Amino acid sequence: MADLNGIRTRHCGFALHAHLVFVTKFRHQVFADRHHARMKEIMRDVCRDFETDLVEFNGESNHIHQLSNVPPKVAIAKLINSLKGVSSRRMRQEFPDLRRHYYRANKLWSARTSPVPSAAPREVPSASTSSSTTTRPKAPSGPATLPHGPSPPR
Repeated sequence: MADLNGIRTRHCGFALHAHLVFVTKFRHQVFADRHHARMKEIMRDVCRDFETDLVEFNGESNHIHQLSNVPPKVAIAKLINSLKGVSSRRMRQEFPDLRRHYYRANKLWSARTSPVPSAAPREVPSASTSSSTTTRPKAPSGPATLPHGPSPPR
């Protein structure tokens, strides 16, 4: 299983994982293993430019799945636009069969992308440790009163 621990900085920690699914235009089945291998390299390069981590990558003949660890400062929409644009351009340049297949559309990916952001699971402290260290203020009993008497009529 992938390492879903997240990233810790000096002041905070975060673990935002985005599961992205890219579908080919018209759901044509055009990808082979050689396409997937090169696509993974391209996606990893783009993720590196955005300071994100490509955690997992796989796919089938008409779509790919990608799991990325995204820092909070990165807009997921901008990451998706860059991933789709760069991968489409480079794949069509490097593989003539893709260029011939999509000669009229001039796009590799469908317009729809489904990002599914999800937080990594965290360990919940046990009740015995949290109750001994945490104290809560007691709620006042009875009706709330104002210090200066009743409020004026409106």
